[in-house]
Amino acid sequence: MEQIIFATGNEGKMREIRSILENLRLRGQEVRILSMKEAGIDAEIVEDGRSFEENAVIKARAVAEQAKGAIVLADDSGLEIDYLNGEPGIYSARYLGEDTSYEVKNANLLERLSGVEEEKRTARFVCAIAAVLPDKRLITETKTIEGRIGYEEKGLNGFGYDPIFYVPEYGKSTAELSEEEKNAISHRGRALRAVRKKLEEDLV
Repeated sequence: MEQIIFATGNEGKMREIRSILENLRLRGQEVRILSMKEAGIDAEIVEDGRSFEENAVIKARAVAEQAKGAIVLADDSGLEIDYLNGEPGIYSARYLGEDTSYEVKNANLLERLSGVEEEKRTARFVCAIAAVLPDKRLITETKTIEGRIGYEEKGLNGFGYDPIFYVPEYGKSTAELSEEEKNAISHRGRALRAVRKKLEEDLV
């Protein structure tokens, strides 16, 4: 059985990943998808890249050092708000501090956008995924989903900034979408499917 280790400990993210990569077969074998914790990997990762892709590559390579021949995937994703000059951007996870809750982060962003008209509330989620193969080859993909910042938190699905990210064509926040709807259009869903296609073509 092939193994993919995903460089995250975020359970919400792992649920999305497992759903999107369901029934993946590489080199004629089923693929087992593990988090870093499940794989017993505790890597010290310093995300000092200047882009989502650079940070994804840093994470993937750090975990690959301990992965013993497994395929390693890592993502770096975040929210870019045009009115705030692209903030929080690559600092999305660390915005207002490493241990600050997303409830506090979302409230802060909504406050900073207070009174800003809808057409100026444009934003996007960005996801870069890096895959390091057992022979050290690197695959990367970056995808986005465009939307707007809402006026309040809405929805109980998803995680992170999902409750404030409004998708006009659905008339909902990403936290109001079903798992199937979100995976079909999300930045991470698009990036993962692109990487999946490349892995399937490369590791037949």
